[in-house]
Amino acid sequence: MDTIDKTPKTKLLKKGAEASLFLTEWHGRKAIIKVRIPKRYRPAELDQQIRSYRTVHEPQLMHEAKAAGVATPLIYMVNVAESTIIMQYIEGERVKEMLNKTQKSDLRDICFQIGESVASLHKYGLIHGDLTTSNMIQSPNGKIYFIDFGLGEKSSEIEAQGVDLHLLKRALQSTHFASWEECFKSVQCGYSSVRGVELAEKVYEKIREIERRGRYVEERKQ
Repeated sequence: MDTIDKTPKTKLLKKGAEASLFLTEWHGRKAIIKVRIPKRYRPAELDQQIRSYRTVHEPQLMHEAKAAGVATPLIYMVNVAESTIIMQYIEGERVKEMLNKTQKSDLRDICFQIGESVASLHKYGLIHGDLTTSNMIQSPNGKIYFIDFGLGEKSSEIEAQGVDLHLLKRALQSTHFASWEECFKSVQCGYSSVRGVELAEKVYEKIREIERRGRYVEERKQ
């Protein structure tokens, strides 16, 4: 695919800082086209290298996540020259929208499943890099899909895993403030069930350490 199809069947869904998402049709099925946007503030050659690297790296992480047992969209095509990825469109609702209207019992089940998936990523040395409920979709059959691995990386470091979960905790606090504590406890239960209590506790301690660092920085500013 050399250029994006500008027919009426292609619709802009989201224009983000790093990429634009288009809804289109790919061989008779709904698909998402992700196009990484050139950054004028970067030298052209460096910009191309960064966008090309992320265009190749993201599908690789998604493939490895799937191998780890985490649901991710299928990749249909990668065009490195155009910094473009065509992938499966996941029918369902973003977890960001659905959590605040979900009953408590279902809330715990959903967050437990999220914790299991995050743990599976970490167990296989994968870091999502942008763990928010905006990047999770619940399909009609209840499965949680993880999307947007554009900031992801490979790492088995406890620090990286702690940062990943800390970001999710912050996202829950800001977007789901009425139920964030219960949500995160369920995430931790799911996480611990996969990684084991001892290893999971090391990650949770890292989260607490990250929070202490943040408070120290704020105090210094004041």
